[in-house]
Amino acid sequence: MTTDTNDAAFNDRMLSLGLARVAEQAALASAPLIGRGDEKAADQAAVNAMREQLNLLDIAGVVVIGEGERDEAPMLFIGEEVGTGNGPGVDIALDPLEGTTLTAKDMPNALTVIAMGPRGSMLHAPDTYMDKLAVGPGYPEGVVSLDMSPRERVEALAKAKNCAPSDITVCILERPRHETMISEVRETGASIRLITDGDVAGVMHCAESETTGIDMYMGQGGAPEGVLAAAALKCMGGQIFGRLLFRNDDEKSRAAKAGITNLDRVYSRDEMVTSDVIFAATGVTGGSLLPAIKRQPGWVETTTLLMRSKTGSVRRMSYRTPLSAHQ
Repeated sequence: MTTDTNDAAFNDRMLSLGLARVAEQAALASAPLIGRGDEKAADQAAVNAMREQLNLLDIAGVVVIGEGERDEAPMLFIGEEVGTGNGPGVDIALDPLEGTTLTAKDMPNALTVIAMGPRGSMLHAPDTYMDKLAVGPGYPEGVVSLDMSPRERVEALAKAKNCAPSDITVCILERPRHETMISEVRETGASIRLITDGDVAGVMHCAESETTGIDMYMGQGGAPEGVLAAAALKCMGGQIFGRLLFRNDDEKSRAAKAGITNLDRVYSRDEMVTSDVIFAATGVTGGSLLPAIKRQPGWVETTTLLMRSKTGSVRRMSYRTPLSAHQ
């Protein structure tokens, strides 16, 4: 019997383990390509596996954050419908392999990432840049803002944390566009952890600062990754702010197509992700958040972070399976 998708409830508890499996299978598919130097092949393997697993779930899913527009991505593009069609209508945000370059070069913090919420719960961010700022949980709302200079952000966070600016660590993507920001942050005495790729993981690091040592994330990166990061912080706690950046009229028309009219709006975490969501990430290469995929004689093992914002529950799940099933 086909369920009326409008009436079917979003049962995050029942769907969460299925979502963890989606992230796991994408990671396992990309594992043979770690360190092989082929970004596209690694990404395609993860995409294929993620799509295959999503289509087994009893959902009427729509990809709202995906691999790009329909004409740019062969599958898991924005607007693609996934699932069996029997079950609740859901929004899906995903990055089948966050850190394709990291995977190809066997560098830290490559993840497979996916979030799911009720239909209409996630910002349909166009494939443009976003200016982002994030901190972990436990601070007053608006302790830092995008309207502050980098120096003011560091000083405000240090004051809220009751420490010196030199005790603050900021995560920033290593890009030429961030050189001025990096200089200004360093002038405060704060330290910077530069990352080459993977800003979803960069934002998530703020939520577990005791483990990762990172207090704040700032800088310009992909807008779709901003929504994924907001979904993660919805579960882990913390604040993220994002403002879309447009380089040309084509990008502005993409925003209009996504229903965005105020091009200067600053989105908070709960404006990017308006309802309770579930979030899963599986480690591909090792990092501060998750260990790498482990290969042992005859076996392969993954570790997945599975979170539900409704309950605040966080699971770290190990999955061990015979290697023969994934060759």
